[in-house]
Amino acid sequence: MSAASSGDLRVAVVGATGAVGTVMLRLLRDRRFPASEIVPFASERSVGRELDGGLVVAALDDETIQGFDVALFSAGATRSREWAQRFVDAGAVVVDNSSAFRMVDEVPLVVSEVNPEALDAHNGIVANPNCTTMVAMLPLKALHDAFELREMVATSYQAAGGAGQKGIDELEAQVAPLASDVGQLCDDGAAAAAKVTPTVHAATLAFNVVPLLGTLGDDGHTDEERKLRDESRKILGLPDLAVSPLCVRVPVMVGHGVAVRAVFAREPDLERALEVLSAFPNLVVDDVPTPLEYAGRDEVAVGRVRRDLGNPRALNFFVVGDNLLKGAALNTVQLAEALLERGLVGARASAA
Repeated sequence: MSAASSGDLRVAVVGATGAVGTVMLRLLRDRRFPASEIVPFASERSVGRELDGGLVVAALDDETIQGFDVALFSAGATRSREWAQRFVDAGAVVVDNSSAFRMVDEVPLVVSEVNPEALDAHNGIVANPNCTTMVAMLPLKALHDAFELREMVATSYQAAGGAGQKGIDELEAQVAPLASDVGQLCDDGAAAAAKVTPTVHAATLAFNVVPLLGTLGDDGHTDEERKLRDESRKILGLPDLAVSPLCVRVPVMVGHGVAVRAVFAREPDLERALEVLSAFPNLVVDDVPTPLEYAGRDEVAVGRVRRDLGNPRALNFFVVGDNLLKGAALNTVQLAEALLERGLVGARASAA
């Protein structure tokens, strides 16, 4: 009997003390993932630290990474490039939450409800999409299956927490100084913004929106915007999908929103569109979905679904989801569950 079928999986969580890693550990426990042992790994300064449930942070080295069936990574692209293949060589399947492998051809890029069949072709590493792409994929897949998606305009409204705990902390620190003078916010916004010095976000975020998120390229688009285009194409299997992206940071702690204008090969019926959206797993239809109301919830919510005013083959909608849950940690754990269900965990180690 393989490790996968006996339910005695050894699971590593790399980046376990970060915002996403902490949620991964909780989800493994709450969802009763069949692990005989869960070992958290983090930076050297965290080694020996005791986490919830009595788990103790281990050091990453060639001896400590031996004997795992699954390794869940959320430690940044540099750490993933350094250690993911070493875990694979030691017998584990890696589910990576960084950008390191997303666009590598032989690495599946997977949203658990959208393209789980892509897991079957893994060579030891599976990539988790960017949290913004992830949120949009559920309604887009539902509508693509019904009407054949051809192009989309996608404008994201991304939470401060998309930049990690430091992004949340910076927004929190800005609120009180700017809120102390509401008149100034109305009459001299530049002076209000100058009260604080942003280092994480591109400009003062409190009481503001910032239409620059990520690193600018020569074409005027950021890497965050290119991820939205490239990852959507790969996940949906639509290499020629036309995508016009804009990524915006908004003063929300947790929860991304995306406004989408989707154009299809066939003219969509609105009633049918709402039916397929309502029936799609882990997707709920809500009249006015907001990131605040879906922070802390597993589901992705879609609403404001309507016909486009100018193109009969287009629909417009707004979708929100918790970027730490479905956007990162939850999908990572769901992919581990899907690997187990498909018999793809444990067999590698048994065959080695």
